Amino acid sequence: LLLALVSVPWMLFPKPLFLKKQHEQRHQGQHYTMLQETDESVAQLGGQHENPHNHEEFEFSEVLVHQLIHTIEFVLGAVSNTASYLRLWALSSLAHSELSSVFYDKVLLLAWGYNNVIILVMGVTVFLFATIFVLLSMETLSAFLHALRLHWVEFQGKFYDGSGYKFAPFAFASIIEEED
Repeated sequence: LLLALVSVPWMLFPKPLFLKKQHEQRHQGQHYTMLQETDESVAQLGGQHENPHNHEEFEFSEVLVHQLIHTIEFVLGAVSNTASYLRLWALSSLAHSELSSVFYDKVLLLAWGYNNVIILVMGVTVFLFATIFVLLSMETLSAFLHALRLHWVEFQGKFYDGSGYKFAPFAFASIIEEED
């Protein structure tokens, strides 16, 4: 958490300071000069009143506010995504725990209570298959849902614009109709 807190000012301040330094280096030695107020100088400039030494103005406050907005968006997104994944993790862990407890209590301990080797082997086999297949399939489904959530919510929420053309599935009937 300390590293996360330290990284916030690191995301906020270096870019505006770097851009300001880069702007100052690019325009070092250039300064504003007064235009001569003679009729000849106006005629030479062809009616243009631009100073050849002028350069674009650098607004540090605008760059800093823009970077502040991006930093706030990133921090809120990180907190939101972390809370969402913790919620999914807690739900998944609770489901795994309860299913494991049920399989253990209702299958393995029940089979252990009988003093029969065949029932014990069958109970252990059912316990292993139930544990492996049910819990493994749940974990696979959980990983799939995490990936699907990342793709649809996170990725397409930022980059998808919905332009393009309507999907037309391939069909031989449409090709025959076009030829006729």
